[in-house]
Amino acid sequence: MNIKNVLTPFIKFSFGQPKSTPKGFDGFVYVFTADKFKKFKQTLETIVESHAHSSQQNTILLNPKKSVHFMGIFGPVWILFANEIQNSKSQGGFFAENTYGWMRDISGGLVSQFKTLKVKNISVDLGALPADAAKGFIVGSEMASYNYLQIIQNKSEKNIQITFKSTQKLTADFIVQTQKISASINMARHLVNMPPNELNPTSMQAIIQKEISFSKSSVIEVWDFEKCKKENMNLLVATGKGSKDKPKMIRIKYRPAGSKNKKPIAFVGKGITFDTGGLDIKPSSGMRLMKKDMGGSASVLALAIWADAAKYKRPCDFYLALAENSVDAESMRPSDVYKSRAGHLVEIDNTDAEGRLVLADVMDVAVTQKEKPEYLIDVATLTGAIKVALGADVAGLFSNDEKLSEQILKAGHAAAEPHWRMPLIQKYASSLNSNFADFRNSADGFGGAITAALFLEKFVGDVKWAHLDVYCWTDKNTGALTAGAANGQPVQSLISWLEMVE
Repeated sequence: MNIKNVLTPFIKFSFGQPKSTPKGFDGFVYVFTADKFKKFKQTLETIVESHAHSSQQNTILLNPKKSVHFMGIFGPVWILFANEIQNSKSQGGFFAENTYGWMRDISGGLVSQFKTLKVKNISVDLGALPADAAKGFIVGSEMASYNYLQIIQNKSEKNIQITFKSTQKLTADFIVQTQKISASINMARHLVNMPPNELNPTSMQAIIQKEISFSKSSVIEVWDFEKCKKENMNLLVATGKGSKDKPKMIRIKYRPAGSKNKKPIAFVGKGITFDTGGLDIKPSSGMRLMKKDMGGSASVLALAIWADAAKYKRPCDFYLALAENSVDAESMRPSDVYKSRAGHLVEIDNTDAEGRLVLADVMDVAVTQKEKPEYLIDVATLTGAIKVALGADVAGLFSNDEKLSEQILKAGHAAAEPHWRMPLIQKYASSLNSNFADFRNSADGFGGAITAALFLEKFVGDVKWAHLDVYCWTDKNTGALTAGAANGQPVQSLISWLEMVE
């Protein structure tokens, strides 16, 4: 499945001297903040004199604070201005553009131009910009270099070299660690992009066990269909029993050296490898992209890969709740009642509200371990309602803990992958009432993202919990992302949060 090609860096990065000459490069990028205009103008004039033909110079200098691109003496030149970053403090600052996000999106667009112009050895002068600029450039460039068809056809281009020039003291290890982040993002994207006839619970297990080289710090545990039944994971079993490829749970237990006295962090990812809606079948338009319904498990697996590769210091458990929601004589029915692993009787109101069912049983596994987690975070493409409320780019965040919620919001802003806190309105829980069970799996009326989160909250016990309702897909070309493909949400923000709580 060419997983190794996804996890191997696409671009060779290095650091050069800030005052080195154009010799040896065939493309040039200069990034500035034009806050001190007099000094900046002198620098810009020097660059233009060095690179531009005499007929170009006056035109380029006419608008000294505007980003420009021109074909120079030594090759193409891009002059960019980081002062174009918005400094808005609206909505608590969580949606204001930052250096990392701006640079990630800019570099994503630049990579396409590098390939079009066939430049392969590029100098990128970041001046006095903070290290986040280089980090954003690396991540954006690697994300833009990923192409699903090229990966599966073994045609990925890996011949671009980028040399940073910066006044910051950046190291080769900085590049290595940042490329581990971008590799995990691309891994999540690749899994979501895979067709459902190739990606299912069984093949996901094969990828994890045979194609990903985890270290000895990570132990893989698989609960197959029979084990899940034995463990009374009846919600997970009911969701996937109509499929030829039966459901399962996969746990990646990460225990780095020296972490015995620290409480683990548990992540649970929804892994519906294809969702027909079950007997409450979706219309064709609603089913078209349902291979992406395992985006939560893809991001959780990507986090496991990053933690293992980066030698993250805290113990973590990464759980994948895997099933295919198919239509068959064995499929669960509306009005069926199943007893969850936690002991709750759940009436099936809608077979298309299956994601919360698989999450519920696996979340119960996570919170009932002998090593009880300090935090539980679930990630799921759970509701269309959250997209109606927040759009495609912002994840809905639900949490039972104020501090945890604040941390995740800050991490999302730092990673330029925003979330927004949504309310857990407890009186809405009455809409899940059932005459035949403790509660049902979906509610009538509005507030679908909230009632879904309230359902999940019943399975977290007293653990600090956050639920991310995500989209995992890109509908339009933006920065490093291509329309009609996976985006790796929310890997960047959760890595940022893990680094925060390390």
